[in-house]
Amino acid sequence: MGDGLILAGREFRSRLIVGTGKYPSLQVMREAHEASGADMVTVAVRRVDLKARGPENLLDHIDTKRMFILPNTAACYTVDEAVRTARLGREAGLSHWVKLEVIGDEKTLYPDTEGLLAATRILVKEGFVVLPYTTDDLVMAKKLEDAGVAAVMPLAAPIGSGLGIQNRINIQLVKEAVKVPVIVDAGVGTASDAAVAMELGADGVLMNTAIALAADPVRMAGAMRKAVEAGRDAFLAGRIPRKMYASASSPLEGVVGR
Repeated sequence: MGDGLILAGREFRSRLIVGTGKYPSLQVMREAHEASGADMVTVAVRRVDLKARGPENLLDHIDTKRMFILPNTAACYTVDEAVRTARLGREAGLSHWVKLEVIGDEKTLYPDTEGLLAATRILVKEGFVVLPYTTDDLVMAKKLEDAGVAAVMPLAAPIGSGLGIQNRINIQLVKEAVKVPVIVDAGVGTASDAAVAMELGADGVLMNTAIALAADPVRMAGAMRKAVEAGRDAFLAGRIPRKMYASASSPLEGVVGR
């Protein structure tokens, strides 16, 4: 419909990005990916064997004819670790794109934004397409944009928490502050959360746990697909203003007897 997600000049039909961790089986993961309609999937470079092949290898269960692999630097706590991991993913033939994570706190998995910015500057200079997982700080979002990122990816709540969108105002402020796409990353728990993120104006949503650990991951993936599409349509349609008092659906003007 001409409303795809554009990142670094590349168009993706779906505004939903999915992950590969925590699924009960690789077969369920593959079925969930198909149900999601996503055409981008993120893979943790440090958690896959980049050389091995076979039925238990994660990469052999991703339909690369349909889905674009986005390597990520999950579990990296320093700039050096994140940069080395991104380089490893590129050298292994995964991609020169990277979902950049530099974790600053082990308990909350909040990003180390200073380290994130430093790693971004290094990788952008090396020709990487960088999509950084960051906080909902609009100042940092602007600095990342100035550093050359293809998008900013603010969290909505801690990774894997399922708390939903806890920072609606901040997400909107980040969206207003930058010109690059804004992709909500982390915190989504169910389909309504994804719809809210899109209704706020986010350009996309990335999720893993909400699908992978659902009682029925495949069905949840389908629900997330519909939610992202519905939320995007609602945002484009433009919601009615909020009012304190009622406004009759059927106007009384012209009613006989009044």
